[in-house]
Parts: sequence; structure tokens; C-alpha cells
Amino acid sequence: MRLSSIFTFCGTFAAAGAVSLVSAYFAAGVIETASKTDVLKELDLEGLTWAEVDTNGLQVFLIGTAPDEAARFKALSTAGSVVDAARVIDQMLVEDPEDIAPPEFSIEILRNDAGLSVIGLIPTSTNRDELIEGFEKLAGDGEVSDLLGVADFPTPEGWDTALSFALSALRDLPRSQISVRPDLVAINAMAESDEHRRRIESGLARRVPEGLKLALELSAPRPVISPFTLRFIIDDTGPHFDACSADTEEASQRILKAAADAGLEGKSSCTLGLGVPSRRWADAAVLAISKLSELKGTSVTFTNADITLIAPEGTSQALFDRVVGELETSLPGVFALHAVLPKAPEQSAEGPPEFTATLSPEGKVQLRGRVSSEIARQTMDSYARARFGSEDVYTAARVAEGLPNDWQVRTLAGLEVLSSLVNGAVTVTPDNVAISGKTGNQNARADIAQLLAAKLGDAAEFEINVEYVKQLDPTLGLPSPEECEAQIVEIIGARKISFEPGSATLDSSAKDLMDELATLLKKCGDIPLEVGGHTDSQGRESMNQKLSQERAQAVLDALRGRLVPVRAYTVVGYGEANPIADNDTEDGREANRRITFTLLKTEAEDGAEAGADTGEPTADDTNDPEAEEASDDKKDEEAEAGADAAEGTNDG
Repeated sequence: MRLSSIFTFCGTFAAAGAVSLVSAYFAAGVIETASKTDVLKELDLEGLTWAEVDTNGLQVFLIGTAPDEAARFKALSTAGSVVDAARVIDQMLVEDPEDIAPPEFSIEILRNDAGLSVIGLIPTSTNRDELIEGFEKLAGDGEVSDLLGVADFPTPEGWDTALSFALSALRDLPRSQISVRPDLVAINAMAESDEHRRRIESGLARRVPEGLKLALELSAPRPVISPFTLRFIIDDTGPHFDACSADTEEASQRILKAAADAGLEGKSSCTLGLGVPSRRWADAAVLAISKLSELKGTSVTFTNADITLIAPEGTSQALFDRVVGELETSLPGVFALHAVLPKAPEQSAEGPPEFTATLSPEGKVQLRGRVSSEIARQTMDSYARARFGSEDVYTAARVAEGLPNDWQVRTLAGLEVLSSLVNGAVTVTPDNVAISGKTGNQNARADIAQLLAAKLGDAAEFEINVEYVKQLDPTLGLPSPEECEAQIVEIIGARKISFEPGSATLDSSAKDLMDELATLLKKCGDIPLEVGGHTDSQGRESMNQKLSQERAQAVLDALRGRLVPVRAYTVVGYGEANPIADNDTEDGREANRRITFTLLKTEAEDGAEAGADTGEPTADDTNDPEAEEASDDKKDEEAEAGADAAEGTNDG
């Protein structure tokens, strides 16, 4: 082969290689540009404008600072959807977060007889060792299971308040589950009794800090009701229950529906408890209530399995026989019926025998009427002194003949009932025991009915007219009217309810004092309170009286504006009539310009104090020193001006 041919052949290959290299170079450039353009375009479409793209041959470099790890990963995925993911090289950075979100702090506490367990996460500001030590004291001999974690983050607002409240609640609840969060305390617990449940609910609701939400669910074991009692009455006031017991919620609903069908209006309830004499209790109760409705009165009383039905006086014998016969044949076998059709009482020259015991709001007791013997009188007097205190009992009962054999049992049962009231009266006659008064026990009617049924027998007839007064309920911790009057004095102290000179417009300086009075009076509730206005003697008497009336009314209006229940309040302007200091001096006139708050006696309380008119000698007639002392005390109370608050200047 010629040399020239070899050169030609080699030159051809060299030229082809050069052309290939040039073509590859330009092709790589085109690919690089296209990849960069396409990836940038897709990143922009995804809103990832912070990411930059660079290329080196087939390699695609992602550069820039991602706001977070999720954004970095999204950029990689977006680039990998445009070019082969193997060609994408990650050279991106991620911004350091300025603040790490704090964890959610919470505690779950479980306490029972075996001990106490706690799990959750608390901030480092909470003293963990002190917290566990407190749990160990509560657990006593029980074990404390500690699963608490600690995180070094700022304490959330409300955490310390919620934790402190939860721990105070835990002390009163030996069987409970409590969840604590900064804004919420959830309590699920078992109380010892229904009364304990109401007391705990009231106490927690009263102590819960402002801004903290309380989710409370308390339950109590069903009480053993003995005797198992139901008493339904239809009288002049309409149908009502004195006591209603039931063994199940279904039985309660059936009994209440039967009462509603008989004319009962308003809300009523039955106490759920143990001790029912028959599973067919509801059947018997519904049947008896319906038959009483047919007779249009008077009462049906269940004492365990004994039933007493008392028809209205004057009911026809035919109607009575039919209703009683139908009831006897329909009642479940375990129940025994005693039906009574009263006859008109025989009148005697002396009138029917009667015994009356009255209890005043101050705790004074008067016993009047008839007793069967001297021993019976001494027994009754000793029993009353043991119940009410030796210094508070005045006995003016007389011995009489011809009283029923069970008279002493009935009078002692009446005294026992009276001791459960705050104030009231008990009247005992041969055919009836009548109870009236006020109480702080919501279940007083049922308790009294059970007691009288147990003491007097299932055939006894009695009337219960007892009013529940919220302020007297010890489980609610509310002040009594007398305590309210004393606390008004304490709040006012040496301060003044002041007015603008010569007018009935409250001065701005009186705002704080009125706010404090309103807070107290809201707790006191609907009590009979007199707001009295007083002035000094300067100016015309008629103008002073008018100004004092207007100022007292201004105080009442200010209390009403603060949502105080003032329905039972009265306003009196005394003018210059009742000075408490010398009007000839400036200090005396300043003292006489005042507002007074005086608790008024209700007619019922006055009547209870006076007792029933039985024809027996009164305390004044007998010159009893205790009664005279009580009378003097009452006069002193009436003479008191109540809580005094000096007013502003009286220019009149």
C-alpha cells in the first residue's frame, strides 16, 4: 500500500473524530442549557423561587437555602421529575429555625385506694421533686407510679394556676382521675355520698380560678333507703311529692309520669337507692297514684311494702270501696294496703287536743299545748334541751287527760323533725302531724317523710310544708342572711358611700365599695334587706327626707346595675329623724349623713317566733326569765340600725 493511501485513510478518521468531538461538545451544551431551563421553570411553577440550578455536563446541581427540610425535599422531587433523578446533585442548605415549637404540657393523675399514678410532661419551672413528694403524702402507704417527663421550654400561661387547682381538688377526691392542661382541668371522680358530691361540686365551682375551664363529672354510690318511702299528696295546693324513692332510672320516670298524669306540674325527681322491697315497686306506685287521682286526694304513702291510702273526708262509700277493691286486686302480692276513709271529727267543749313546738331563727324553742303526764312533760323537756341546748328551750305545756296512747311518740317524733330545720313549727293533733319551716337540705321533705313513717307507722297522716332556702344550705358554703348583714358591716368598715354635694348622684370614690358590696350581696341571694337613707338636720325637714329617699334609691339602683337580686329589697328615706351623733358639730353631721343596710324579719319568722295560739299562758304571762331575755334580745335587734355607711356631704 502506498504511503499516500495510509495518510488519506488516517486523515479521514482524524477528521471524523474531530467532527464527533465538536458535535458532542455542542450537544452537551444544548442538553445542559435545556436541563437548566426546564428545571428552573418547574421550580418556579412550584413556588420554589429560592432554589438555583447549575449544570456540569449531564449533572444538575441544586443550590440555595431552603426555608425548611420539607421545602428542600420538594425541590429535589421537582427536579427529579424533569431530569433523571440520578443526575440531580443536592447542594442546598436549610435555614436554622428561629424558634422550636414548645411541646404540649399536660398531666394525667389517677388516684385510688391502692395509690397514685401520674404521667405527662411538665416544664422545668415546675419543681418535679416537690410535686412527687406531694403525691407521696397523698398516697400514704400506697405506691406512687411516676411517669413524669420534663422539657426545657417556657411555662405556658395558666399552667401553674391549673396545676395548683388540680392538686387542691385531688386532696378531697381519694378516688379520682384528673387531667391537667394550661387552660383546662378535667375531673372524673367518685364521691362518698350524694351530699358529699354536692358539697364537692359546689366547693370546686366556687374555687375555680378565673380563666380556667373546669370539666367536672362526679358520681356517688346509691344510698340505702330505709325505709324505702314514697309519699304522694293531692291537697288544696295541688299534687306533690313529700318523698319519692325508686330503684332504677326507668322506675323513676314511670312514677313521675304517673304523677304528671295525676296533675303534678313543674320539675320533680325521685331518689335512686338500694333497699327496694320488690322489683315491682314502680308497678305498685303507678297504680296507687292513679287510684288516688280517682279519689281526688288525699295521700298515698309507701313504707317498704306497706301502703296507706287516705281518701278525702266526705268521699262516697261506694267510690271508696270500688277504688280500694280495684287497688287491692291489682297490687303485686308482696304489698299490703291499708285504706282509710276519714270521718268528721267529734267536737268537744275544749276543742281537739294539740301540741305545738316552734323554733325561731335565733335557735329559741317554745313547747306549748298538752301532754299526757308529768313524766311525759319532763321527758319531752329533757329531749328538747338535749337537741337544742338547755338555755334555748322554754316549756309551757300542760298535763291533760284523754290523749291518745301514742301522743308521746308523736310529740317526740315532731321534736326530732324540728331539730332538722333551721326554723319552723310542728303541730301535733290526734289525726295529723303538721311540719312547716325553712331548711338548707334539698332532700328535707323526703327525709322527714321517711322519719315520720318509720316512727309513727305506715297509717299515720302528716303534712310537710318545708321550704328549701339556698342560703341555708351548708353544702354550698353560702352566707346566711344574718351573716350577710354582719359581712356588710365588715366590708364597709370606716369607709363611706359618698355622694356629690346636695344630690343623689354617687361619687366616683364610691365605685370600689359598691363593687365589693355587690359581690357579697350576689352570694347572699334574695334576702329581705332595707336600704335606708339618713341626713343631718341642716335644711328643711321635708327636703332632707326627700334627699335621703333619693340617695337610698340611688344605692339600690347601683346594686341592681351590678346584677344584685334586689327583688326583696326595700328603700326608706329617714331624713334627719334618726341621728347617731350630735348635729351641732361637723363631725356629728358627717356621721349622721349615712346609708344603712338592715335585715328585715319576714312574717313567717315573726310567726315562728311568736308560736301558735293554743290558749296556753305566754312567756310574758308566766314571767319566764328566758322568754323575757329572748324578747329583750329581739327588741335590741329591731333597734339596731344595721350596717352603717357614711354618705357624702348633705348641703340641705
